[in-house]
Amino acid sequence: MLGWLVVAAVLSVATAGLLWARRHLLLVAVVGRSMEPTLRSGDRVLARRLPLARVRPGDVVVVVAPARMTAGHPTRPDASGGPGLLIKRAYAVPGDPVPVDRVPLLRQGGERVVPTGRLVVLGDNPSQSYDSRECGYIPEPDVLGVVVRPRLRAD
Repeated sequence: MLGWLVVAAVLSVATAGLLWARRHLLLVAVVGRSMEPTLRSGDRVLARRLPLARVRPGDVVVVVAPARMTAGHPTRPDASGGPGLLIKRAYAVPGDPVPVDRVPLLRQGGERVVPTGRLVVLGDNPSQSYDSRECGYIPEPDVLGVVVRPRLRAD
């Protein structure tokens, strides 16, 4: 009887641990060249789910890909059409000056500082990156987390 209680306790702790990990961590595969040389296609990163208030300029973040307009219809950078994810560097957070020199698209809004609930992201490889230069601000609900462990690659 004691053996079954130990097994049940171990399973309970393991289940609680898995639920915690799923709620707080995100494993994402890097696809494309937008974050080279920092990250390469095929790398995997571990991100911790954090609110926008905990994101700092320079953090590598995982965000839901904003829709692009193609022939008048929104599409995602993810070929599956689902809510693709992007891995980018946080460039400016709420309260920071709007970086109109790096992101001219943001001039249209007329704000002097990044608004509350918004984030500016840029890829490390500008010529290969879909980021705030094309889509503007990333809204807070689309910020999923901050990369805490880059390059989970075996090579």
